[in-house]
Amino acid sequence: MEWIGAGTLLVWLWLLLGQGFFWRTDVRLPHRRDPERWPSVAVVVPARDEAEVLPVSLPSLLAQKYPGRAEVFLVDDGSTDGTAALARSLAAERDGLALTITSPGEPEPGWTGKLWAVRHGMTLACERMDPEYLLLTDADIAHEPDSLRELVAAARSARLDLVSQMARLRVATPWERLIVPAFVYFFAQLYPFRWINRPGARTAAAAGGCVLLRRDAAERAGVPECIRHAVIDDVALARAVRSAGGRIWLGLADRVDSVRPYPRLAELWRMVSRSAYAQLRHQPLLLLGTVLGLALVYLAPPVVLLAGAALDSPQAAVAGGAAWAVMAGTFCPMLRYYRQPLWTALLLPFTALLYLLMTVDSAVQHHRGRGAAWKGRTYGAP
Repeated sequence: MEWIGAGTLLVWLWLLLGQGFFWRTDVRLPHRRDPERWPSVAVVVPARDEAEVLPVSLPSLLAQKYPGRAEVFLVDDGSTDGTAALARSLAAERDGLALTITSPGEPEPGWTGKLWAVRHGMTLACERMDPEYLLLTDADIAHEPDSLRELVAAARSARLDLVSQMARLRVATPWERLIVPAFVYFFAQLYPFRWINRPGARTAAAAGGCVLLRRDAAERAGVPECIRHAVIDDVALARAVRSAGGRIWLGLADRVDSVRPYPRLAELWRMVSRSAYAQLRHQPLLLLGTVLGLALVYLAPPVVLLAGAALDSPQAAVAGGAAWAVMAGTFCPMLRYYRQPLWTALLLPFTALLYLLMTVDSAVQHHRGRGAAWKGRTYGAP
C-alpha cells in the first residue's frame, strides 16, 4: 500500500510541475493592438436542429462591433426544428452583420455532417466576399460584441494563423457543476495550452466552438477536406494547420460562452462518450492504459488514504492524502474560473470515475457497431 501511495504522489508532483502547468487558467488572448487595416472576416456557423439555442447565440454574432467587413453564413445542416426560419426571423428583428442562410444537403460518403456544412459555408463565403479570415463558431456559442474584434487583433498582432478560445461552458445544474469544469481540466491536461502555443511545438489542439482561421492557412493545410472524416474535428484542424507550417494558439475565453444546456447526467454522458473512444483512436490497448492511468492518478489517492488509515499504515495514509491534496489544488484554478466552490475540488476522484465509465461505455458502443451518435447521425462505427 505504501508504494502505491508513494507512486501516485510522485505522479502528481510530476503533473504539477512537468505537464506544461496545465492546471493554470491564465492563458488568455495574447497581447494585441488594433491593426492599421481591419481584414474581412466570414463567420461560418454550422447548425443542425439548433432552434433551442439560436435565439441567444445568433443575435450575439449579428451584433458584432467589427470595424472591417464581416458577414455571417449560417449553414442549416438538415434541421427539422425550423432552425433556418428562426434564423431569418432573428435577423429581421435587428440591424447588424449581413446574414446568409444556406443548406449543403446530405453529406457525401466519408464526411462528418459538421465538416460537410463547414466546407459548404467556407466555399460560399469565399465566393461571395473573398474573406481573409474565417471565424468557425458553433451554433450554441454566444459572443460578446467585441469578440470578433479582439480575436482578429490578437491574430494580427501575434501573426497567428489560427486563434482558438475554449468557450466558457454552462454550469447551472448540479451535474453541470460536477462534470463541466473537470471536462475542461482534463482537456488541458491532455493538451497543455502552453505547449500548444509554443512556435513549432508538436502538441496541437483547438476548441471547435470558436476558431479564427486565416483563409490562406486553411488552403495551405487543405482543410476541411483533409480532416473530413474526423469526429474530434477541432484537434484534427489544429494539427493540419500546424503540419502545414501555421502558427496556432489556444486559450480560455473571457467573453465567449456556450449556451447549450446539459441539465441531466445522461446528456453530459452522451457528450463525453460520443467521442471518448475516438480520442483513443479506437485502440483497445490505449483504452486499457487510460483506464489504468485514471485509476492510478485519480482513484488511488483517496483509496490509499482511507486504506492506510484503516490498516494503521500512516505512511500510506500520508502519501495518499498528499496526492489527493495536490490533485485538488491543481483543480482549484479551474473551479475559480467557473465560479464554483473550491471545496468541490475534493470530489474530483468521483468525477474522474464517471469519466472512466463514460470512456469504457464509448468503447462498448463502438464495438457494438453503434459508433459516435450526434443528432441522428452516427460516426466511426466499425
